[in-house]
Amino acid sequence: MPDPPAYEVAVVGGGPAGLTTALYTTRLGHRTAAFERAGGRHAAVDNVHNLLGVSEDVSGSELAELGVRQLEEYGADYHPDAVETVERVDEDRFRIDGAHGTATAERVVLATGFSDEGPDVPGLERFTGRGLHYCLHCDAYTLGDGAVFVLGHTEHAAQVAMLLLHFTDDVTLLTDDEAPEWSDETAAQLEAHPVERVDGEVIGAFAEGSGGSTVLEDEGVRGGPAEEWLGGLTLADGTEREFLGGFAVYGLEYNNRLAADLGCDLADDGAVEADDEGRTSEDGVYAVGDVTHGQNQTPIAMGDGARAGIALHQDLRAFPVDADALDAVDPTDLRVPGAAVELRARMRRDRGRDRHAGLRDPRPGE
Repeated sequence: MPDPPAYEVAVVGGGPAGLTTALYTTRLGHRTAAFERAGGRHAAVDNVHNLLGVSEDVSGSELAELGVRQLEEYGADYHPDAVETVERVDEDRFRIDGAHGTATAERVVLATGFSDEGPDVPGLERFTGRGLHYCLHCDAYTLGDGAVFVLGHTEHAAQVAMLLLHFTDDVTLLTDDEAPEWSDETAAQLEAHPVERVDGEVIGAFAEGSGGSTVLEDEGVRGGPAEEWLGGLTLADGTEREFLGGFAVYGLEYNNRLAADLGCDLADDGAVEADDEGRTSEDGVYAVGDVTHGQNQTPIAMGDGARAGIALHQDLRAFPVDADALDAVDPTDLRVPGAAVELRARMRRDRGRDRHAGLRDPRPGE
């Protein structure tokens, strides 16, 4: 049986943080593989917001598809596979087992993100991205001057409701028949702000233009037909409230199982603890993106990936040899150049393209 493919860097997670990390390590000459299960959270985003130079007509899946094409063009391997386990084999090697194959790597990067805790309202999640939202920084812009709801009963839900007053004067906080969990101070703030509070149970959602026809069944699918937008919500007392959209504020769950299995330190909320360059408490294990902070922002995730990619290169590169180790180094034993052979071949190919475009002169002897 052939040995599993061996990499210097294996990235688990194909969102913006993971793909950016893989892009950096590949272009810096390291054999890299990215693993992504089907249907990741970012791939479900209908419109990518706040990403400079990228049209908001671009979806998360389209952005990821472009990223994968870039990776493969530079020589990385992309595996559409759900990683089931990551185990340390020895001090410098990890084994990555997916549903459809196995690989090894010298360094592992966890970019596994988090999962939103959705509302317990029948039929509402079908409107995710089309009226039901989870990120105020991403989507409050699209709800300006409209009737907007916040579903939740926690401190954070109350704060989000008040923050929405920056965008509209019509904000309703729906506790969905749950006892409020916010502090007395926050209760006083709510009283002082023009936020309507409704404590009744929310029993359904209806589509825009449906005439208030309540959707009671829960299809279990995030996102219905492309033309279907949320029109409003129905309360247990029969009241139907029309909304332009709103936010479900029930928290999140970090996808930290692989990190925990590897022994990485976790914060009290379950986030994977990592330094500014993605290093976790376990040697050779890095973590990037939302699994470390839950910021829910594509540009921030990409920045995390870029920093981690550079840090990985500095961790793995042979040169310059540490000054304290020079006496033990035989120059004839050094593998020069240090970058992977097949990746250097791609560098030469791309340089040739630049020369033909008049962008770069060849080096002597090439």
